[in-house]
Amino acid sequence: MFDKILIRAILQPYWRLTRSQTLGVQGIVVQGGKEILLVRHSYVRGWHLPGGGVERHENLEQALGRELLEEAGLGIRGKPRLHGIFSNFGRSKGDHIAVYIVNDWERIRDRSSKLEILEQKFFAVDSLPSGLIKGARRRLAELFDNRPISSEW
Repeated sequence: MFDKILIRAILQPYWRLTRSQTLGVQGIVVQGGKEILLVRHSYVRGWHLPGGGVERHENLEQALGRELLEEAGLGIRGKPRLHGIFSNFGRSKGDHIAVYIVNDWERIRDRSSKLEILEQKFFAVDSLPSGLIKGARRRLAELFDNRPISSEW
C-alpha cells in the first residue's frame, strides 16, 4: 500500500502535465440523514469527501465503490445518486470530479488504506470541522442548504 501512495505522489504531477483530462469521483456518504462521512488524507491537508481517481477499466460508480471500500471500509447497497460533475481547474486545467450522494451503504470491513487515510469520521451537517476543503463545503451547502449548484469545485 505504501508503494501505491509513493507512486501516486510521484506520478500525479506528471499526469497533470501530460493528460488533457483527469477524472475523479467522490461520495457524500449520509448517515441518519444529517451526518456526513469525511476523511483526512496523509498526503494533503484538510477534511475531504471520500473518493479518488477513476481507473481505465472502471465506470464512475465502480470507482466510487472501490474508493469507499478502500478509504472507509464501506460498501454501496443501493444506487448512488449523481449530484453533479464539477471542474477543479484550481488544481489542474483538465480536472473533473463526479460527486455522488450515497444514502444506502453498509460497513463491510475496516478501511484498507491506513497509510493513505489518517482519520475518517461522521460529522453532523451543522457541525462540520474546520479544515473542510472549499469544494466539499460547497457541495454540502448545495445539498443541505439548498444553495445553487455551481460547476466549479
